[in-house]
Amino acid sequence: MKIGLLSDTHSYLDKRVFEYFADCDEVWHAGDIGDIAMARQLEQFKPFRAVYGNIDDRQIQTTYPEDAWFTCEELTVWMTHIGGAPPHYNTRVKKQLKEKTPDVFICGHSHILRIGRDTMHNNMLYINPGAAGNQGFHPMKTIVRFEILGRDVRNMEVIELGKRGQLQE
Repeated sequence: MKIGLLSDTHSYLDKRVFEYFADCDEVWHAGDIGDIAMARQLEQFKPFRAVYGNIDDRQIQTTYPEDAWFTCEELTVWMTHIGGAPPHYNTRVKKQLKEKTPDVFICGHSHILRIGRDTMHNNMLYINPGAAGNQGFHPMKTIVRFEILGRDVRNMEVIELGKRGQLQE
């Protein structure tokens, strides 16, 4: 299963996302979508999973959950928008991780690209794809592409879409 992952678009969707995710089986969005019409474009493009973020309006909040727990191949995935980062998860996430730890934890919100293993939580894979939109303080717009085969995550790629504020035709 090939996955295209993005977050924090804040109503801006770089058209190159469709090129970079063309071979993906699914597209996942870790919140702060910003515009339901943009989400609909992604839904029409590929099977789409998303969670809402703190800037998302009522329509997006009623369309997508705050937390998405699902299985991909043989891995349990938890995607939410505001999570923190290892070892400094927010209180809500810390509580949940004590009760149940996913194989892969995905969040956004910080606009900071970060991928790594959390050895304190069963070597859980932590992924924050950074921000794909133009709003925020991040210097570079990023998206992530990877594959899941059984219990293995492989071919992790960080794709830079250019500096924040640069609009693509």
